[in-house]
Amino acid sequence: MKKIFTISVMSLFIFASAFAGDDGELNLSKKSKPVKDCFEPINRVTFAVNMGLDKIIFKPVAKGYRVLPSPVRAGVSNALDNLSSLVTIPNNILQGEIKKAGVNTGRFAVNTTIGVLGIFDVAEMIGFPEYEKEDYGQTLGTFGIGPGCYLVLPVIGPSTVRDTAGSFMNIMGGDPWYNASMNGNNEYLSESTYFASRVLGGIDFRAKNIDSLENLEKNSMDLYASFRSLYLQDRQQKILNSKATTETMDDGDWEEIDSQ
Repeated sequence: MKKIFTISVMSLFIFASAFAGDDGELNLSKKSKPVKDCFEPINRVTFAVNMGLDKIIFKPVAKGYRVLPSPVRAGVSNALDNLSSLVTIPNNILQGEIKKAGVNTGRFAVNTTIGVLGIFDVAEMIGFPEYEKEDYGQTLGTFGIGPGCYLVLPVIGPSTVRDTAGSFMNIMGGDPWYNASMNGNNEYLSESTYFASRVLGGIDFRAKNIDSLENLEKNSMDLYASFRSLYLQDRQQKILNSKATTETMDDGDWEEIDSQ
C-alpha cells in the first residue's frame, strides 16, 4: 500500500512538471525543446560535491577495478546487463514492444541458466539480437511526458524530474522488479540486490570511462554544462531508440553512473 501511495504521488509530480508551461516538454514527432536548468545554482553545488567524491572515492575504486582481469570485468558487465533485463522487460511491454519483451525474456532465461546468472552472454553467442536497456524514465518519455527541469542528484548525478521519478519507480514500484521469481521457488529480488547492482554498475561504468572523463575534464570550458549536454542528448536518443552514439562516453548509460 505504501508503494502504491508513493508511486501515485510521484506520478502526479511528474505529470505536473511535464505539463506546467514548456519546461522541456517532449514531443516525439518534432524536435524537442531545450530542457530548462531551473535549479542551476543548486545543481552546480551538487555537481561540485559529486566531483569531489569522485576524486577521493569513486575514481580510485574504479582504477582498482580496472586492474582485475578483463574476463572478470566482462563477466560483471554481463551479469549486470542480465539483471537489468528485469527492468527492461516490463518497460518493453509498457511501450508496446511485445516482440522485444519476448526476445529479452528468452535472453534472460538463457543467460541466467546456461550463462551462469548472466556471467556469460550465451544469448549473444547463439544469435539473439543486441540487448537494449529500457527504464521507466524512457517509458514516460515515449508516453509524451516532458523531462521537466534538469537535476543533479547527490552521488547519482545527472537526471531530470521525469527520469528521477522513473528511477524512483525502479526502486519502489516494482512488482516487475521484485516479483521476478528465480528458479520457480519464490526467491524474489530484494532492494539490497537492486542497490548492489547500481553500485557495481556505477563502478563498472566509471572504470570504462576513466580516460574519456579525464579528457572531458581537461578540455571543457564548463564541465558542468558538458555533463548536462551529454546526459540530455543520451537520454533523448534512448527515448527515440536512436542508433546514434553520444561522443566521449564508452556506453553512454548515465543511469548507471554513481560517481558523477
